[in-house]
Formats: sequence, C-alpha cells, structure tokens
Amino acid sequence: MLIREWMSSPAVTIDPDETMPKAVSLMKDKGMRLLPVLKHGRLVGVVSETDIKRASPSDATLLEIHELLYLLARIKVQDIMNKNPVTIPENFTVEEGAERLLEHGISGAPVVDNQGNVVGVITRTDIFKVLISLSGLRHRGVQFAFEIEDRPGSMKELTDIIRAAGGRIASILGSYDRAPSGSRHVYIRAYGLDRTTIEELKEALTKKAKMLYMVDHRENRREIFF
Repeated sequence: MLIREWMSSPAVTIDPDETMPKAVSLMKDKGMRLLPVLKHGRLVGVVSETDIKRASPSDATLLEIHELLYLLARIKVQDIMNKNPVTIPENFTVEEGAERLLEHGISGAPVVDNQGNVVGVITRTDIFKVLISLSGLRHRGVQFAFEIEDRPGSMKELTDIIRAAGGRIASILGSYDRAPSGSRHVYIRAYGLDRTTIEELKEALTKKAKMLYMVDHRENRREIFF
C-alpha cells in the first residue's frame, strides 16, 4: 500500500501572507489539522493546529473581543508556520510514512512527488484507516493471536485448520517484536465461522501453537490466555 493511495488529495494549502484566522477558517471548513504553505507553488512551510494554539492568546478573557480580533488578524501564517516541514514521497509505502511521522513526532505531513510538488497530505487518521483495512476488522469476525515457531509451514498449519472449520481468512498479520527468540506472534482474523464449533476449533488450534487470545467481534467475546 502506497502513500498516494491513502493520502488526502488534492492538498488544501494556504499562502504564507494569509492571516491566522484565515488558516483557522480553512482548517474548520475542510476538516484539516495541517495545511501546507505554498508560495508561488513552492512548499515553504506547514501550519498545524498546534502552531495556531501556540500563537493564540493564552487567556482571552483578559482581552476585549475587538482587541483579540485585531491581534489575531495581524498574525500571518508565515509568522507561525514551521519553515522546515517534514515531507513524505508519494511512492513511500504506508509503513514507511508512518515510521517517518513517528520519528519526527508529528501527526501529519505534506506528500510530494518526484519534482517536490505537493500532491496531498497524509495524517495519523489516514494511517488508522489503513490499519483498520489491513486488519479486516470490518468483517467483524474472530481474531486469533498465537505465538508460533518461526519455521516454514507453522502459519499454514493454523490457517488450514481454520479453513477446514469453514472459516474465511480476512487478514494475517505477524510480528517478531516481544516474541521469544525462535518464535513470532501471528494474528489471524477469520469470518464465516460457526460459533457452535468455536470450542472445538480452539482445541485444534492450541495443539499446533500457543494461543495468546481470541476476540469475537460479532459476539463481543474476549478470552485472554497470557
């Protein structure tokens, strides 16, 4: 999955000479928390909700409304924007984009093409959408989590059992993080299972691998084994 498949596009942008109230209005109208700042089509910065909150009066109750509006109208986007924005190439994979956001501690970034043109924006919300899509959560099936031996065929043994029980595989995710040496954690989501045979299925699966948990999203049933 590439960033360009999940980014918000076209990007909602703003000129550095626009006022802070204009940026606030644009974010509200477009449902954005991040605006690339373009001057003559070139990226010169990024303004975010955090930048706006930082520049806002800390105690507006001490100011008359007309004074507050006057002060805010004098603040330009170029005065509060981040002038060294982090960008993400549109041909990055989603996980590469998520890694860059995490590394820089930011909630979103402009997406650029090979020429450096802004073609979109990617945010944590977009990453969350990818996670939900990859996990197959919308099928509302059953997720099984296992600690399995890191050897060829160990995952297939589990999926064969699930399929033999009439289940269809919605997603398979794996990770070596926090797994013992020589093992890995695997998360299999299946749907179409007959709930009356779940106990038999669990018994067959635990003969092949250590089950960590089982979550039935349709029945809101959760069993944790570690």
